[in-house]
Amino acid sequence: MIKPKPQQVTQPSGESGFTIIESLIALLVVAILLTAIAPVIVLATATRVQSRRVELSTQAAKTFIDGIRTGAITAPSTVITLAAPTSAAPRRISDVAAVAATAATPATPAVTGRPQDYLINTTNMAAPTSATGLYCFNKNGQLNPPDCTSDLFYIQAGRIVQSTGVNDGYRLGIRVYRADADFPLTASTVDTKNTQTPFTGGLGSRKAPLIEMTTDIGNSTTTFQALCQRLGTATNQTCQ
Repeated sequence: MIKPKPQQVTQPSGESGFTIIESLIALLVVAILLTAIAPVIVLATATRVQSRRVELSTQAAKTFIDGIRTGAITAPSTVITLAAPTSAAPRRISDVAAVAATAATPATPAVTGRPQDYLINTTNMAAPTSATGLYCFNKNGQLNPPDCTSDLFYIQAGRIVQSTGVNDGYRLGIRVYRADADFPLTASTVDTKNTQTPFTGGLGSRKAPLIEMTTDIGNSTTTFQALCQRLGTATNQTCQ
């Protein structure tokens, strides 16, 4: 006679799953950790977006300059004519007189101003108050003539000159603004630099330019004197 095999009795295990309270505590800990690192994630994302925006605006400005040099883009109609600097009205903030030598210190020569005090730059160009007269740089990489609607960048450009000869050339001033800029816009002044940086803790300023730059536009017949006057000279120097 075959005896039936005795059944094994399973002993209850001491291990069990998570309870609802334990699950809620775990979720709470995760939420606290996410809250702690959220500002870092937001800052990193904003900085990456802003850095890319400044990079693209620089490319847009260089494309604009190349278009002006090759004639593919018509020179801006805005012309800022500057008067020649004189000793009575120098194109600078101030001069520093020389200091004679003493027994304790050597002599200090006179300082006739810093280059940024008398060089022609974008501070000679007023900030835009509307989109009128601004060029557009679209997402497809195309530059459009003034008075257009942009979906990436607005470009403000002006010819800053001191001499009016046909072949004297000019100083091209450029500012690049975001397409979602709120008019009127702002710009750097002689005393204050007002451009955006690649690093930001938020959305960045919509009114300030992404970049400001100048470059010289001339031709094969542009004289050294015209270039010298345009670049600027100290009040105690002359273009020779």
